[in-house]
Amino acid sequence: MKKTLLIAIVAVASLASCKKDRTCTCVSGGTTTVYTLTKITKSNAKDACLATSTHTSGSTTTTTTCTLN
Repeated sequence: MKKTLLIAIVAVASLASCKKDRTCTCVSGGTTTVYTLTKITKSNAKDACLATSTHTSGSTTTTTTCTLN
């Protein structure tokens, strides 16, 4: 009985933090770039990808918008 319970707990825990490849699409100044984030959880991928940032270089301002696919 203990062995079955232990196996069930390990199985549930492994599904809870499912790491897989995810794609992140970023658009900046009309240019689209797709990044592959490998073996990452969805929440970590969201933190790494879902960002909108503004970069200013001289008088040029570029906004990059990224979405998790």
